Amino acid sequence: MSRRLSEGLVQEDGRVRCRACGHDLAQAGTPWKAAARLVERPMKGAGGKAYSAGAAVRLRQFCCPNCGALLDTETALAGDPFLDDVVGA
Repeated sequence: MSRRLSEGLVQEDGRVRCRACGHDLAQAGTPWKAAARLVERPMKGAGGKAYSAGAAVRLRQFCCPNCGALLDTETALAGDPFLDDVVGA
């Protein structure tokens, strides 16, 4: 049986998986972002002309390494650790 954890993640058989393709990312109850494909870019200009931030503010996009589906996003300062979402248990 599967349980939807978020728009992009599902828990099945004690594992966190991509909801789009079922790719296994991590054991439930452990951090999963390290297993995802990371796309990171400066936030400056990301929201158009109205948004301005220093070059140190980054937009992180976590994607499925198998199908490329977007799993989650976060903003952080350059060099900050991931905001580890531990989901499922």
